[in-house]
Parts: sequence; C-alpha cells; structure tokens
Amino acid sequence: MSNITEAVAEAKKLAKDRKFTETVELAINLKNIDLKKPENRIKLEIPLPHSPSKKVKIAVIAEGDLALRSKEIADLVINKDDLERYATDKKAAKDLGKTYDFFIAQADLMPTVGKILGPVLGVSGKMPQVVPPTGADLEPIIGRLQNVCKMRLRQNPVFFAKIGTKDMTNEDISENIESVLKAVEEKLEKGRDNIRSIYVKTTMGPPVKIEI
Repeated sequence: MSNITEAVAEAKKLAKDRKFTETVELAINLKNIDLKKPENRIKLEIPLPHSPSKKVKIAVIAEGDLALRSKEIADLVINKDDLERYATDKKAAKDLGKTYDFFIAQADLMPTVGKILGPVLGVSGKMPQVVPPTGADLEPIIGRLQNVCKMRLRQNPVFFAKIGTKDMTNEDISENIESVLKAVEEKLEKGRDNIRSIYVKTTMGPPVKIEI
C-alpha cells in the first residue's frame, strides 16, 4: 500500500491547480495476454470502497410511473418519444453516450433501445442495466452505480479506470486502487504476472508509475 500511496501523492503534487476537480485515473498495462481470445476480452464493474466526490451521470430510459419516479434520482430520463428522436439524430445519440456513465432501461423498451442506441452504447460498453417496468426500486441501483468503477479490455492490452477525484485523501484513493488491482488480478490467468506496469495520474497531470 505504501508504494501506491506515495505514487498517488506524487501524481497529485505534480498536477497543476485547475478550476475544476480533476479525476484520478489508473492505467494497468498488461503482458502475455492474447486479446484474440474472447475469454481475454475482460469487462469489469468493480465496487469501490470510497465514492468519488464527482458523481457519475446516470440516465434512465423509462415510461409511465417508473419515469416519474426516476426524475427525482436520475440525471436524465428518456421516454419512448425521446428515443425515436435519437434515431434520426446520430450526433445527439453519440453525445448522449459520451455524457452519461451508466444507463438503466425499462425491460419492455430494450428492443427499441437496442435498435436505436445499441450501436453507440454497445461500442462504449454502456448497454443499460435492465429493470422491470413496475416494482423497480431504482434508488439502491443508482446508489451502487455511483461507487462502481468500469473497466474493459478492447484492442490494446491496457485497462483504464477512473478511481477517484483529486480532492479525496491519498489513503482513500489508494484503497480504491487496491480494490481494482485485486479484481483485475483475479480475472487474469497469471494474476499479477500478467501486469507489466501501473500508472496513476490526474485528468491533466503527468503519469506516475506505481512500483509493483
């Protein structure tokens, strides 16, 4: 843990003061892993022990009562008419996928969601979590997603993750990093032996290597 905490402290020290709260990001470079094999295209959603101060943005795709209840707790509510508009505005659909971190969708709307937003959300690994149209309690679902770190291996053998914000303590960020590393090691065939290097940085700051 000391190596991680020292690297986090150095990354924050090297970061210039900004007019916004920078995210703290982690890069895990892998080795000896064949990404042509489907089983190695790992996708993870890791619960973090410490929630970043910068909340993630969550959009709910719903109709009726579920849509009404979602307005108080979600950042955006999209109804069926809204979905149809995205079908004719590809740029707006792409912007939607970039702006929101997680999506939750009413089950009976998923065929429409898949047809219209699937090409955008599928590529970015943001296909919605599905909930029933009645009886769904979104508050605990949204609360859990606020603490989730999403990671995905694509064409390159490197994981990128947002694991905190600059205003968090070094210790809390370090514990988040430890949780991510543990989850990644459990998914890799050779565990830590598949990790080449690890770097931590703020959004606009230089990367600092974590010695492992």
